[in-house]
Amino acid sequence: MIVISAASGAFGRLVIDQLLTRCPPARVVAAVRDPGKATDLAARGIQVRVGDYNVPATLSDAFEGADRLLLISSPELHPTRRAEQHRAAIDAARSAGVGSIVYTSFLGADTQADGVTAAHHTTERILAASGLPHLVLRHPFYSEAFLNESLRTAVASGQLVDGTGGRGLNTALRADLAEAAARVLTEDAHLGRAYDFTGSLWTYSQLADALSRVSGRSVVTRDRLDRASGAQGWLEDQVRAGALERQTDDLQNVLGRPTTTLDQAVKAIITRPALPGAGPAPE
Repeated sequence: MIVISAASGAFGRLVIDQLLTRCPPARVVAAVRDPGKATDLAARGIQVRVGDYNVPATLSDAFEGADRLLLISSPELHPTRRAEQHRAAIDAARSAGVGSIVYTSFLGADTQADGVTAAHHTTERILAASGLPHLVLRHPFYSEAFLNESLRTAVASGQLVDGTGGRGLNTALRADLAEAAARVLTEDAHLGRAYDFTGSLWTYSQLADALSRVSGRSVVTRDRLDRASGAQGWLEDQVRAGALERQTDDLQNVLGRPTTTLDQAVKAIITRPALPGAGPAPE
């Protein structure tokens, strides 16, 4: 049996979609905070259990009978609380007799213990000390943070606002990362490893070219003069500092194919129906 924690989130749902192409629904368990938000999963024949990171007492029952557990990292932002939630989940997995854990960490968490990687660094050490067989999947930033509905505005205006300073991005799409997770959950050659996942390096100049090819309209980059607000500004600061340029072959090796190309990702966004209320590109 394969148990997916935080299964009602965007990533968890994609993993379940992939798992159902590889094994019957009866073999998959969705551990969620609110079963009322997972009725669609239950309708697909998946057993839904309460497994709330904020209520550790629910976790042992949620993980009961798992040969493999995909421990999707908590959405909690405070690193200490997040790490403690993960510790409780690992303790519950051991108590429940879980066969092995696959943990979604973050790229660089093996060597960096601050900022984005802080809780992941701690969790990796807890896993190593737990005695449980495990596998670590270190994710990069999701491509969707940059490749989203705002690209439609770039096509309409002919300008793609660029705050990256021309540096490269090693992001990966959730769908590729979810397929990789499903593969390692259903294959036997991965336990005991740590994979550093990245997509193919791309730049905003290449993104503008891809938008032009896919849309048939000329799109050029325009440098952002002022720092973007909020999370977008912070992300662009990381890119300009070169923090997203590390490259490995781990993701494509696990997938057994190249990662999704920039043109493929752009085409999926530009050709699908626009989402209601999709806002303009950030300035």
